[in-house]
Amino acid sequence: MRILMMTNTYFPIVGGLEQSVYSFSEQFRALGHEVLIVTPTFAGAPVEEQGVIRLPAFQKFSWTIFSVNFPVSGLLTRLMKEFSPDIVHSHCPFFMGDFALRLSRQHAIPLVFTYHCMFEEYVQDWPVQNEGVKRFIVKLAAGYANFVDRLIVPCESVQEILFKRGVKTPMEIVPTGVDLKRFSKGDGKGFRERNGIPPDALVIGHAGRLAAEKNLDFLINCMVEALKKEPRAHALIVGRGSSERMIKDTFEKAGLEKRVHLVGVLHYQHLVDAYFAMDVFAFASLSETQGIVLIEAMASGVPVVALDAPGARDVVKDHHNGRLLKEMDQQSFVDALLWVLGCSGEESQAMKQASRMTAQKYSIELSAKRMLEVYEDARSKKSISVGKRNNSQYLYLWRIRAEWDIYQNYIQAIGTSIFEGNFKKTEPIKIKDTTVKREDLSLKITTSDLSTAPLGETVKTTETTPSPSEGSEPDRYVMTEDGKRIAFLHIKGGFS
Repeated sequence: MRILMMTNTYFPIVGGLEQSVYSFSEQFRALGHEVLIVTPTFAGAPVEEQGVIRLPAFQKFSWTIFSVNFPVSGLLTRLMKEFSPDIVHSHCPFFMGDFALRLSRQHAIPLVFTYHCMFEEYVQDWPVQNEGVKRFIVKLAAGYANFVDRLIVPCESVQEILFKRGVKTPMEIVPTGVDLKRFSKGDGKGFRERNGIPPDALVIGHAGRLAAEKNLDFLINCMVEALKKEPRAHALIVGRGSSERMIKDTFEKAGLEKRVHLVGVLHYQHLVDAYFAMDVFAFASLSETQGIVLIEAMASGVPVVALDAPGARDVVKDHHNGRLLKEMDQQSFVDALLWVLGCSGEESQAMKQASRMTAQKYSIELSAKRMLEVYEDARSKKSISVGKRNNSQYLYLWRIRAEWDIYQNYIQAIGTSIFEGNFKKTEPIKIKDTTVKREDLSLKITTSDLSTAPLGETVKTTETTPSPSEGSEPDRYVMTEDGKRIAFLHIKGGFS
């Protein structure tokens, strides 16, 4: 099968979408299929790449790392004739996604689209940033999803969101898999030595693109507080991005610059070794549809602490392979990190084993096999006679329809951005954010204090932030997949 991948972003940008395109492409090629990736050019991209075509583009769009391709329909038409794909797979709902729709219609080829992320959470990358722009992006992406032949979603929670947004295209749940064998062995001890991390340190790790949409302000503040409370704790951060300066400044301001280790982007065995150097993986993003780094961490036997958001909730099971928090509350997140770090050896081994078992469901081999089945099904459902494929008038009409669909979708999205309508009813309930409220309520002034205090006199306040009882020992248990709790005192040996 000849598969044409079209994406707005690809390496050297590092993220889940880019990793997904690469992982599936490599696995398809290993199975004997031909894959061609079409993407805009980026600063630092290789001059020559096997199976990749770079299109001329506006680089650093809106002062970001992203590029926007030029309209080069002639080049793409020639590409279609030379490569003659059986499937067009789009990875974005605009820019390259629009080209993918035009090409698939013009050449009567099935179009598959993967909904990689909650695109509205990336509004900070746009020149204008407000709720209207978010509504525009949501409507645009949902509208585009209704034009394709098959829609791929990485998890069930994203499928539910898109159903509410009015997406009617047949959806298939196909997560991006990882190479489980690769992440089964690592040298955490050696990685610590090379990066100045004490062998007995308790390491809180994170990996990914260091950008605002990853909710890093919240995550880094939680890491700082955890390091303040646990003298042996260190922070290990893998990746690069626009938030690097903020991360360094935050740790320096807290006087913890010697206990944070920013190691940049890592590949191959270096990345695996980094995971093996971690004791817990911290993740606070609200913009994911899967979070490949969660699977990588679990495949390496690292428990995860995450917020209850799309992607994370489909992987992390509370008290089973980590902690899943229902509220975005800094103190709760810090306590969860410290809880994992404070587990006994037996408890820790139980969560590590549970993490590895969870990762077994996400092998790249299984995911690629399922994706190929979706491709074949899409091809069988869109069988067009050879006569029609060679009929220029028939194909021209389909191209005109594609242009009309794209135009109409943008107009409707603009209308939604201006007039809210029933938009809120289609949106998922956001995780409760108590980070500000906790600070505001740390001092409580009762109405009796206000009524009895003389004018001009300062009212005495009392702290209401709860603190754990001294000397109390929290319950220790693991959660099974079917929701049952098993106390550790009932668990004998057998964990590895």
